[in-house]
Order: sequence, then C-alpha cells, then structure tokens
Amino acid sequence: MIKKLSFILLATSALTACFEDRYRYVCQNPDKFDLPECQKPRCLFTQTCPEYLVAPVLTNKVEEKKVEDAKK
Repeated sequence: MIKKLSFILLATSALTACFEDRYRYVCQNPDKFDLPECQKPRCLFTQTCPEYLVAPVLTNKVEEKKVEDAKK
C-alpha cells in the first residue's frame, strides 16, 4: 500500500513538472529580456545574452516593442 501511494505521488509530481515553462538560463525567458543581467555588457561575460540563446524569439519581441513604441 505504501509503495503504491509513493509511486502515485512520484508520478503526479513528475507529470506536473512537465507542464511548467522552464528555462535553463534566465535570459531565455522572453518575459525577462529587460533584466540587467540580460543586457550588454553584463551578459557578454557569461554568453547569456538573449540574442545568443533565443534569436528568433528576441527578434519577434523587439519588433513588437517597436510597434508599441511607435503607437505611443
């Protein structure tokens, strides 16, 4: 009984971990591109600049910001 319960608990926790967005580096998360550690020159040392990690996503994010800034 205890083995079954521990297996169910382990399986449930493993499955819930699969549904979260997880990033290996902070600067891979498009919501955090504006953080100081994701800006040059700070990110050059660690090679974690967003354009190195997620170039297509960054391009789309920058283009969206330009459009929003132009509207203001």
